[in-house]
Amino acid sequence: MGKTMSEKIIARAAGVDSVSADDIVWVNVDRAMMDDILGPRVQIADGMKEIHDKVWDPEKVVIISDHYTPPASEKQAEIVNFTRKWAAAHGIDKYYEFQGPCHQIMAETGNVIPGSIVLGTDSHTCMGGAFGAFASGIGSTEMMGILITGKTWLRVPRTIKVRWEGILGEGVMAKDVSLYTIGSIGHAGATYMTVEYTGDTIWNMSLDERMCISNMAVEMGAKAGLMEADEKTIDFLKAHDADLTNMMAVTSDRDASFYTVKEYAADRLEPMVACPHAVDNVHPVSELTNQKVDQAYLGSCTGGRYNDLKAASRILKGKKIHKGVRLLVSPASTEVWKRADKDGILADLVESGATVLGPTCGVCVGVHSGLIAGGETCISSSNRNFIGRMGSKQGNIYLGSPMTVAASALQGQIADPRDYL
Repeated sequence: MGKTMSEKIIARAAGVDSVSADDIVWVNVDRAMMDDILGPRVQIADGMKEIHDKVWDPEKVVIISDHYTPPASEKQAEIVNFTRKWAAAHGIDKYYEFQGPCHQIMAETGNVIPGSIVLGTDSHTCMGGAFGAFASGIGSTEMMGILITGKTWLRVPRTIKVRWEGILGEGVMAKDVSLYTIGSIGHAGATYMTVEYTGDTIWNMSLDERMCISNMAVEMGAKAGLMEADEKTIDFLKAHDADLTNMMAVTSDRDASFYTVKEYAADRLEPMVACPHAVDNVHPVSELTNQKVDQAYLGSCTGGRYNDLKAASRILKGKKIHKGVRLLVSPASTEVWKRADKDGILADLVESGATVLGPTCGVCVGVHSGLIAGGETCISSSNRNFIGRMGSKQGNIYLGSPMTVAASALQGQIADPRDYL
């Protein structure tokens, strides 16, 4: 019987010839990532002092302050300060702050390579699967054990293969692919499984687009969201100075055992929107065009990459956003910010009426820089629309592609981006 990508990567990390779905094995971790909100300040610092206050391998630990940067309160400032000092005290040179959301920074700094095991204290760590890595979110207590030993146990996930074939239509983006898939499988339909994305639609996408899709695998309950590493993957990693010496680009065998296989036609897809208050509450944008919006958000580790900003600028350039709508833009990293600025994209967005923020998780997670009030509605290119996610529990969040967000900002209500192309 053949093996899936997950089974091959986990077997290598466990130092055994092979594993199968549902096996429980101990694995060596290639990268341990912590952010500020669920990093050293949560259990880890005190717990390690009681056991062994030394990191097993500082070169394999990455710490990124992103949720509370820039700090909006004294408490947030203290947490970032503590995180910064803890990293320095433990010899962790891979510390970043004010650079952008952790998953984007992990990719840009070459810390996610094909065939590696990447575990982080953020649920969207699964974005690393776009590079052919088994990347997944874990809890802070589990991270403490990894920091001490460099190991953890995993139950080998079963795999759902998701195949997208065909060419996306004008105005349809990777975010629409992701939302449609989530709506089809359901918020718990892939619980503790790997979702393996494949098909011509995926291979024709840039890494920016692929990361958008793998990022949201967890919204189906998935442990990981994997894609095969190809020439585009390697080119991206080389451009970001990744050390590919020990990389292992794997593919699932033709006779591998899959839990199920889902097949979708890209040319039939239209822009999709996730409605409050669940990511799998997905509907075509054409069903929602009377929904007023107060705020539009273009950003996050899901919808703020260069490709996203460029796509939004196609809609917004030379136009003005609707009176009464706030359009907030947060590039996914300083690298993205600088590139979009150099190419005039940020200027186009500002001319349309947008407010450009620094690269941060603050708006997406609702801790600073753009919260919504009770009774307000936000259309967002981010990854979650749970109650209270972006501010008031009496607010409503809709999720759409960057193009859908841009079109909605222009119209003052949820709008079909195809009408502006």
